[in-house]
Amino acid sequence: MEQPKGFEEGEGDYVWKLWKILYETMQEAHDWAENLNKTFEGHGYYKSHADPQIWSKVHDDELTLTSTWIDDVLGASSTIESEHLAKSQLASSYEIKDLGEAKFILGMRIDRNAHGDITLLQEAYCKHLLKRFNMTSCSPATTSLPSGTMLSTKDYPATPDEENKMKDTPFGKH
Repeated sequence: MEQPKGFEEGEGDYVWKLWKILYETMQEAHDWAENLNKTFEGHGYYKSHADPQIWSKVHDDELTLTSTWIDDVLGASSTIESEHLAKSQLASSYEIKDLGEAKFILGMRIDRNAHGDITLLQEAYCKHLLKRFNMTSCSPATTSLPSGTMLSTKDYPATPDEENKMKDTPFGKH
């Protein structure tokens, strides 16, 4: 390892000690994922076929869902009892830190009303992107479709002639 230009300290060769690992190795990530899989399976969870980071468990008609991102776990349960059970099971396997009710996930704000309904809002993420790309003073523009339009595969061109008619539209290219 060499000292970066402009950050040389002293003369001669030095051995550097890393205080914190910046990037995990692929093997460590694999081992962690295997360990987490065994833990969830051991507590009766089932892995989603659509997303391997989503686990679910049904116990006495109570549903618990978890989502993992590296070593962060976000969970939702249909009852307070199943929430406490999920947390105690994870705490029996790992040292956990309960951060309370989730307010954000993947840049989206999580709102919950008095009835327990959950809404995900992307406003904060959109503002973050606008700021990141120096576009906070840009003007909004309408979309090509009215708000609330439902799309399906039935809207896709069914014949080569229909596909040819749409080739020059931005949404017709694939």
